[in-house]
Amino acid sequence: MKQILSKYSFIRIASLTLIYTLIILSSLIGAYLVRFDFSANVVIKVLSLEPFWAIVLTVWAVNIFFLYAFGQFRTYLTSFHIPDMVKIFWAYTFSCATILLVCFAQAFRVPRGVLLILYVSLMLTTFVFRMVLRMYREAEIKDSDIVPHRSKRLLIIGAGDIGTSLAAELLGRRNMGYVPVLFLDDDKGKYGRQILGLEVLKTPDDFSEIKEKYSIDKAVIASVRFSPSRIGEITAALHKANLDVSIVPSYHDLVSGKIKISKMREIDIQDVLGRDPINLDSEKIDAMLQGRVVMVTGAGGSIGTELCRQIAARKVDTLIMLDHCEVQLYRAQQEILGEGYGTPIKAFVGNVADARRMERIISRYNPSLIFHAAAHKHVPMMEYQPSEALKNNVLGTWTLAETASRHNVDKFLLISTDKAINPTNVMGASKRMAEKVVQAMQGRDGNKTQFVAVRFGNVLGSSGSVIPTFKKQLAEGGPLTVTHPEVTRYFMTIPEAVGLVLQCGAQAFGGEIFVLDMGEPVKIMDLARQMIRLSGYEPDVDIKIKIIGLRPGEKLYEELQHKNESLIKTDHPRIFGFVSEMATYDEMKNAVEEIKNSADSMSVNNLKNFMHKNIAEYNVQYYD
Repeated sequence: MKQILSKYSFIRIASLTLIYTLIILSSLIGAYLVRFDFSANVVIKVLSLEPFWAIVLTVWAVNIFFLYAFGQFRTYLTSFHIPDMVKIFWAYTFSCATILLVCFAQAFRVPRGVLLILYVSLMLTTFVFRMVLRMYREAEIKDSDIVPHRSKRLLIIGAGDIGTSLAAELLGRRNMGYVPVLFLDDDKGKYGRQILGLEVLKTPDDFSEIKEKYSIDKAVIASVRFSPSRIGEITAALHKANLDVSIVPSYHDLVSGKIKISKMREIDIQDVLGRDPINLDSEKIDAMLQGRVVMVTGAGGSIGTELCRQIAARKVDTLIMLDHCEVQLYRAQQEILGEGYGTPIKAFVGNVADARRMERIISRYNPSLIFHAAAHKHVPMMEYQPSEALKNNVLGTWTLAETASRHNVDKFLLISTDKAINPTNVMGASKRMAEKVVQAMQGRDGNKTQFVAVRFGNVLGSSGSVIPTFKKQLAEGGPLTVTHPEVTRYFMTIPEAVGLVLQCGAQAFGGEIFVLDMGEPVKIMDLARQMIRLSGYEPDVDIKIKIIGLRPGEKLYEELQHKNESLIKTDHPRIFGFVSEMATYDEMKNAVEEIKNSADSMSVNNLKNFMHKNIAEYNVQYYD
């Protein structure tokens, strides 16, 4: 497949080179003829005084270089609008300026009048040529009989740069199976206009009439200007009209070049719950990561995998991936290798509580940074198995952190949770103890490692979140189960949470607990209703919502800080820092020794009492 694509790319570039060569040569010859009143004898005499082939090769090479630099070998000739005109203008402007500099350097002489005529001729010839191709293409598309029968008639919602680029790409590549037929937009200034030969209309509240009139098969939302709530409204209206709807990739993915604009995907709950894009200090993050060996535990999980992905993209020396589940670890490793970052990856199966295993890995590879995401995080399950929560979340953190400190790892960052704040369940209490472990390790005699923790709430789409549960229940026809009508949670997307985690690591000095700004809390009931609407159904009519009662250890709402924590200022508006009185190294060492010696033999209630002894704010829940 790669060979076929490579061959196709070569043919395409060769064809474009030939076309631009003909334009350049004809414009150059035409410029000389116009300058010397179409007297061939005079032109021949003038050229005989200069190294003619040197002039031709220089003019050709310089113009081809700048056309390539301004993206004219990556576009489609039939796609021609204002951004293309601007790029062509600058390409020829820089080309002629460069040729003029070569002339000043006395390499050869080209009459300035010829250069001026050449400059105008190149632009006019290219503009006319591209415009004719575009007009021919638009006329061809309007004739529905020549469109392949398998092509779906596509409604594009958003007539800005992204929507226009999508239409141009689809018009230039008819084998993709879509033919754009209409634009919709919320911008009044665009109503009644034509873009690429397609009409622009107002986005309606009811899409039934437009679907009928234009024989629409599918719709795509192609704009970064729509708010999440607006995307939700449009999606619900499209589903009411029985239209499939997709959305173009995120703006970040488009700009980075990771995804082509034509790679449409289904609308997801993240699209309607999202917030403004996060501005990260990439220079600080790059300075922290580039050229370093970085280790991520829990690498097979949702957060761990995204951490590995973003770290691998930042040119680290080596990425060490650790997880206790070989299936998840292998999946994550192959996924990241497949994205082509070129980062060397070492994947290890292991338990963070295994001191010998951690010693072997850390002593051999000497990581500069460790992101500790491995944890048991299922609230109801841990409520009845506190020994496992303590061994993995507390003992595992201690073992890894102590090994990191002995080997002078630069930074150790614990991924924590908002459930660690005034915990009411075993999972939250165990994560609070893990926070105390890393704070205590910061005060260990001779420690040179910066230990920090980062708390955040639920991440949309993670393996343990409510989203996959709702999706499964929707696929089964409902009902969607909600524990309480008033229960609320903070939500973040996985990429934004991980981006802020990296930002925390870049600005940490050691001993801090960072809390991410997760926006406004979301009612789970509202989330359920939104997901039902996104699936094209009406809540309480097509799909029911069932209240099942709070689960063991579950809170109605989550909090952001302990009462004994003090807020500190950070360099980032979406990150809060907290400091509090730290547990001593000896205190936490004694607690960990008790877990080692007694966790498997103590009763559930006694283990909860032990946790309460170490976490005074833990509101213990006892069950039969």
